[in-house]
Amino acid sequence: MKLNSKIPEGPIAEKWTKHKFNMKLVNPANKRKYDIIVVGSGLAGASAAASFAELGYNVKCFCFQDSPRRAHSIAAQGGINAAKNYQNDGDSVYRLFYDTIKGGDYRSREANVYRLAEVSSSIIDQCVAQGVPFAREYGGLLDNRSFGGAQVSRTFYARGQTGQQLLLGAYSALSRQVANGKVKMYTRTEMLDVVLIDDKARGIVARNLITGEIESHSAHAVVLATGGYGNVFFLSTNAMGSNCTAAWRAHKKGALFGNPCFTQIHPTCIPVSGDHQSKLTLMSESLRNDGRVWVPKVARPKLTAREATKIPNDERDYFLERKYPSFGNLVPRDVASRNAKMACDEGKGVGATGLAVFLDFADAIKRDGKEVIAAKYGNLFDMYEQITGDNPYEMPMMIYPAVHYTMGGLWVDYNLMTTIPGLYAIGEANFSDHGANRLGASALMQGLADGYFVIPYTIGDYLATMPYEKISTDHEAFKEVEANVKAKINQLLNIKGKRTVDDFHKALGKIMWEYCGMSRNEDGLKLAKGKIQELKKEFWQDVKVMGSQDELNMSLEKANRVADFIELGELMVDDALHRSESCGGHFREESQTPEGEAKRKDDEFSFVSAWEFKGEDQPELLQKEELAFENVKLTQRSYK
Repeated sequence: MKLNSKIPEGPIAEKWTKHKFNMKLVNPANKRKYDIIVVGSGLAGASAAASFAELGYNVKCFCFQDSPRRAHSIAAQGGINAAKNYQNDGDSVYRLFYDTIKGGDYRSREANVYRLAEVSSSIIDQCVAQGVPFAREYGGLLDNRSFGGAQVSRTFYARGQTGQQLLLGAYSALSRQVANGKVKMYTRTEMLDVVLIDDKARGIVARNLITGEIESHSAHAVVLATGGYGNVFFLSTNAMGSNCTAAWRAHKKGALFGNPCFTQIHPTCIPVSGDHQSKLTLMSESLRNDGRVWVPKVARPKLTAREATKIPNDERDYFLERKYPSFGNLVPRDVASRNAKMACDEGKGVGATGLAVFLDFADAIKRDGKEVIAAKYGNLFDMYEQITGDNPYEMPMMIYPAVHYTMGGLWVDYNLMTTIPGLYAIGEANFSDHGANRLGASALMQGLADGYFVIPYTIGDYLATMPYEKISTDHEAFKEVEANVKAKINQLLNIKGKRTVDDFHKALGKIMWEYCGMSRNEDGLKLAKGKIQELKKEFWQDVKVMGSQDELNMSLEKANRVADFIELGELMVDDALHRSESCGGHFREESQTPEGEAKRKDDEFSFVSAWEFKGEDQPELLQKEELAFENVKLTQRSYK
């Protein structure tokens, strides 16, 4: 399969404008003849579905939650980037583009990243018009704060609940179109496969999670906005329902999977407290604006936050400020995470487990006053105290890195189409914008950029070539996929083993975290591959799925998802094993600088790994999209 990224010709600043003009159009009267399926209703899905309907298309939108307001986008805290230069501190579209390319360690596609930076300002205007309550300065102008990997303040925010407020804005736009009859919402419905006719995506097969009914839905195009796959690690900052099933089933139908091993470890999470946990809680990166990260210079086992307040300044190691004077505590997430791990590996970690570092606000409170800090971060401080019992106004927080975001995803071209014609992937479900590491506050930016300002243009270029005729779900292709879906469900229900689904999921998570987590090496990855293959074999022999198909059955839901996670986990290990360089969040211990920083191998790995499914229990085929850097010079990243 030859990859065609369809990047337009010409100067990078003109590519998107010229491409929009050169694309085919569907005239307004004809748009109502086309049906589009959107799977997912988070920021990317809700904004895309609302925009399609506003243009006149007929839209079906699916989510497994009981409301689009439950989408995991709601959990984003710190903010959304845009190159408006409100602070007059030197920001620009090009600087946002450059920071994103550098932050991703030069493993992203220049054209897509520039377009993201270019449309970022329009996102803010759109959201303000919707009534999103962004923070404002005393004079009424929108406020900005700093985030990792940038020396300018470009992050717009609504206290520590930016994702929630942005999602409510998108949800209001979506609800308007539901009321107008242009969008039909299918809640508590999970996509289990995509249907291809003449090698084009023409619909999906889904399961009604309340009744268990298997349903088919046809359309002229299908858009996946189903988020990332961080829950392959079991413990992550993702909602427990977040999964990879829609993207993975599409992959098995022919959609290539890009950079699966590129996983983001977020440095600012509440540490693991025991085996009872099912997820981890993120504390916003925005806290690193005013919080100082430190450990004691001399190891102090099981040091508590209360005891830490008595340690004098000259006995503290503010290691990020010491090692990276230019960026300090605002280095990118992969750099901050790796350094926190190194401090703990040296025996300087704090807390009961020794797997934590301090995030201290004492200096900021002394400088600005408690009221100012509360106005910025009050809800985050309250959340931390409710979970840990410690008051961060009086003692430092304890934090440790955790799995957060996946930069990998379905491979898409410049139009956001996968290698299956008519099947698109947007937001975190695709690989396209972040390279090997995502800068903070860029997930919300990408989701809304794709949904509001990219896919509404590019999907028309495809639909303009499609006949108006609708395909009935009585078509043989739908019946065949339905039969396959039902067969897999029956297979799961009939195993009647002894181990629970969660038991298998936890076992997978431990393998992935230990061998394919914050650092990876060849021996560990080879060991992980064997362990995952053995786990897959055991799963299909000994998993215990309670209940039946024709009812609300959360055990069955989880089993379907974990089966896919196990297969994706093996591909992630294969990808990490093949990419013997270090870059961004992918840290191969064999490839590091003398200072312990990620060391790239640009002559060998300046490409996107795009994996092609070749059949059950067959090795996947690696395809490569070579990356051309015409506007940014390839250099070793430095935040010193």
